[in-house]
Amino acid sequence: MPDAIHAAISLMDAPSEKLTVRTSYNLTAFSFTPEMITKELQKHTPGLKVEYSIDPVRQSIADSWPDSIDDQQAQIDWMWKPKYSFELMVKDCYEQLSTRLTSK
Repeated sequence: MPDAIHAAISLMDAPSEKLTVRTSYNLTAFSFTPEMITKELQKHTPGLKVEYSIDPVRQSIADSWPDSIDDQQAQIDWMWKPKYSFELMVKDCYEQLSTRLTSK
């Protein structure tokens, strides 16, 4: 979420003469699999076990999406660059959720 907010503010601050896309820009930072996120979460919670099953309907929708998103125009027009890595995103989400769950 912090990168999405950063992107929105950066786009609003960009000089309008630099913006070549008038509909919407694609943005990307990283992709991950369930296995990757499980391994990263286990760094914060050793012994964590994760079970999931693939929903064929949702998987067919996901399979119809492109393998990657091209955000080159945002990089060129307004110098878009994500600040969060996959590891930092997991750490931030873990800390935010842990704080909320322990404060109840």
